[in-house]
Amino acid sequence: MSSGTLHGVGLGPGDPDLMSVRADRLLRDARHVAFFRKAGRSGQARRIVNGMMRADVVEFPMEYPVTTEIPVTDPGYNAALSDFYSDCTRHLRGLLDGGEDVVVLCEGDPFFFGSFMHLYTRLKNHVPVQVVPAITGMSAAWTATGQPVTWGDDILTVLMGTLPGDILAERMAQSDAVVVMKIGRHFDKVKSALKQAGKFDDAWLVEYASMPNQSVQKLAEAGDRITPYFSIIVVHGQGRRP
Repeated sequence: MSSGTLHGVGLGPGDPDLMSVRADRLLRDARHVAFFRKAGRSGQARRIVNGMMRADVVEFPMEYPVTTEIPVTDPGYNAALSDFYSDCTRHLRGLLDGGEDVVVLCEGDPFFFGSFMHLYTRLKNHVPVQVVPAITGMSAAWTATGQPVTWGDDILTVLMGTLPGDILAERMAQSDAVVVMKIGRHFDKVKSALKQAGKFDDAWLVEYASMPNQSVQKLAEAGDRITPYFSIIVVHGQGRRP
């Protein structure tokens, strides 16, 4: 029996209308659909495709053993996630070796800071794997601001809010345009870094880009409230133009 194919399908930033034609086709035809989620949650990827899958679909929710409960620098963090990805791989490998195709739902683009990459590296040398690229969340975020993010020779830097504050500030100061992802509990640190880099007043906060509850505002007007995980900060470049 020939092996089935693993499809890493990018869903885009959250609006189903922004999915590619190929992603839509693979999803609607899939008998086996896997997706990541936090324990006790439905999962953002699963919410995006609600009502789009066939009636007899077999779902495989992959629940993270840890998310923000311990810091990423804790050795237990990597150990727990490594075991988790290995367990998921074994389950998927069993389906694939049995000749079944599997679609793995990926928020945004599968190869852009996504969990799918950890499955990909474990399976790509053993079974056929196809990856469907997609619109990233940051693209939807800067589009929501109504302004181009880069002009001419602008340098765009994408940063994670989980980075140390001094590194954030240094990279921000060196760049013309900036995107900051994974903000959440790091909100105050990111704001402090933007002020240190002289970019705070030009920053925008976008929450739930392209989703029904999308929110767009200048960061300086956002106050001190806690931002959700699906938040992105954008600083637009102002470079060369005719």
